[in-house]
Amino acid sequence: MYNPFSLQGKTVLVTGASSGIGQQIAISVTKMGAKVVITARNKERLLATYEQLVAEGHQWVLADLAKEEEIKNLVNAVPKLDGVVHSAGIIQPFPIKFLKKKNFEPIQSINYNAILLLTAALLSNKKINRQASFVFLSSIASQYPYKGAATYASTKAAIEAFAKVLAVEHSSKGIRSNCLSPGMVKTAMYEQTEQAVGAKKMSAYIEQYPLGVGTPEDIANATIFLLSDASKWINGITIRLDGGLLAGMH
Repeated sequence: MYNPFSLQGKTVLVTGASSGIGQQIAISVTKMGAKVVITARNKERLLATYEQLVAEGHQWVLADLAKEEEIKNLVNAVPKLDGVVHSAGIIQPFPIKFLKKKNFEPIQSINYNAILLLTAALLSNKKINRQASFVFLSSIASQYPYKGAATYASTKAAIEAFAKVLAVEHSSKGIRSNCLSPGMVKTAMYEQTEQAVGAKKMSAYIEQYPLGVGTPEDIANATIFLLSDASKWINGITIRLDGGLLAGMH
């Protein structure tokens, strides 16, 4: 039976694959028939993800994307790719008036610089096949920020702009570039946020989601769509995944 969402025959690189959304994307993509190369900087957790991948022929590469030499090693290790999912990222809330360079640089390094440098290296080393698909994980904070999100939201907004430029520059080769912009998703990061703000405040926030909080599977399914031939006419956009949170907001 024909399935336009199948990833059979495709090879996909997933960054930030050691936990949360990145881990689920890696697992779900293999369930749809793809071979994956997973990378992260924590070996123990990365291997835990690797053990959950479906079928065989997958690869794991330990890499800290904040270090250019390790980006180079990763690019040398990967085969030709049909898809790249950039899921690596960090959050460190900080009030604007107290911001120093040392507060912003670590977040910019992982959330923005590493993605640009890795993408550039993959392209210049001819590791991206024609008709390949790039998927970048953004956040609704890029357009609807919250207090303390100056560093995080700005890097996500920058990635959305970068994805559009990538789409324009490489569409002649059928290479596509799109973003996913999730709202609150139930991961370890969710639990950390709940501990920081308190269960009562978190519960009040969650009540604003008409369809409830998202799951890593929700994001993984949208990623599969963007990696698959089902989305071959979609390029340079950001898809919001927020359970209806912002539908009635202006």
